Amino acid sequence: MDTGFDLRKHGGVDVFLRDCPTRAVLELIAGKWTMLVLVALEDGRPMRFAELRRRLDGVTPKVLTQTLRALEREGLLTRTLYPTVPPRVEYRLTGLGREVGGLIQQITDWSQTNIAAIRAARREFDARTARCSPSGESRIRS
Repeated sequence: MDTGFDLRKHGGVDVFLRDCPTRAVLELIAGKWTMLVLVALEDGRPMRFAELRRRLDGVTPKVLTQTLRALEREGLLTRTLYPTVPPRVEYRLTGLGREVGGLIQQITDWSQTNIAAIRAARREFDARTARCSPSGESRIRS
């Protein structure tokens, strides 16, 4: 299948192909909680689990644990366990994590800058589609 890319330039991978290993990475990075963890840790300061949980309003402990493990597995963050009583665990982005975290921060900044325009587009779309029936015919008869 030709997707328009010279795969030799990309190490033989093509994200548009079903079995491309980069799809799993993109799926992880595109997750809401993953993106927020990456932004929360993007400044380079290590954070503990409870601190991350407070920062990420609405995340459950289970989902945060799953997200942190997935990021650690992909080499985007490190988990450091300190042998204290009680044990202390800190999370910090790796070089790869800081790199993608910077990209996600740019997306976050763009989202915050453009939220008014996005909300206006939503209202316009909702108003336009509310005037149409599911078959696409106008509800307003002339």
